Amino acid sequence: MDDDGPDDAFAELKTRELRSWDIAQIAAGTGLAVYAMWVGVLQPGFRKVPLRLQVPYIPASSAQVRNVMTLLRGRKGVLVDLGSGDGRIVLEAHRQGFTSAVGYELNPWLVRLARFHAWRAGRHGSVSYRREDLWKVDLTECKNITVFLAPSVLSPLRKKMEAELPDDALVVAGRFPIRDWTPCRTEGHGVDRAWAYNVKAQRLLTSNENNKSTHGDINMKEKTDTA
Repeated sequence: MDDDGPDDAFAELKTRELRSWDIAQIAAGTGLAVYAMWVGVLQPGFRKVPLRLQVPYIPASSAQVRNVMTLLRGRKGVLVDLGSGDGRIVLEAHRQGFTSAVGYELNPWLVRLARFHAWRAGRHGSVSYRREDLWKVDLTECKNITVFLAPSVLSPLRKKMEAELPDDALVVAGRFPIRDWTPCRTEGHGVDRAWAYNVKAQRLLTSNENNKSTHGDINMKEKTDTA
C-alpha cells in the first residue's frame, strides 16, 4: 500500500525506467488528473446511484489506514469493507492477520484497480473484491466492518447495520463519524481520525432512547387527557 507524495515519485523516476503505469501514478497526484479520472472513469459507476448517496473516490491516507487497523487490533475472523475503493483497507487487513478480507465496491473501475493492487502485492488469491451494491450486502454474519463513506451515506447505512449486524460486531469508520452513534474508542486526529463502534452498545443506547421517547409521549398524552 503505497502513499508516496509527488516529490517522492519524481525522485524515484531518476533511478528507474519510466513506464506507462508510472506516468499514471504521477498524474494521479495532480488535481487535473483526479478530475479527469472522476469524469471519465469513476463517475459512470455512480450514474445509477441517487445523487445524495454518491461518494467521490478519495483514497485513504497511510495515517487513516493505520488508525483503522489500530482500532481493529485484537479482532479476528472476516473483515468487510463497505465502499472499498482501491482496496487498500482490505489489503492491509489481510496483512494484519484477518483470515478473510472482502471489499464491496459498486464502481467496476475501482474493483479492477483494487484487484491490480492485490496482484501487485502478491495477495490476489488471499483477498476478495466484489462489485456489489453495499445496500444489498447481507451483514448478518459480519463481525468486523470498515467504512470510509460520506455522512449522507452513513446515516441510512447506520439503520441497515443496526438491523443486520450481530451484537459482537465492531464497526470502524474513517474520515467521518457515524451520526447518532457513540464511539467506544477513537484513534488519530483531524481528517485522519477513526471511530470504533460496538454494535451491541449502540442497540442498547437506541433502545433506551426509544423507550424514553415512548414514555415521554405517553406522559404527555396523559397530561393532555386530564387537563
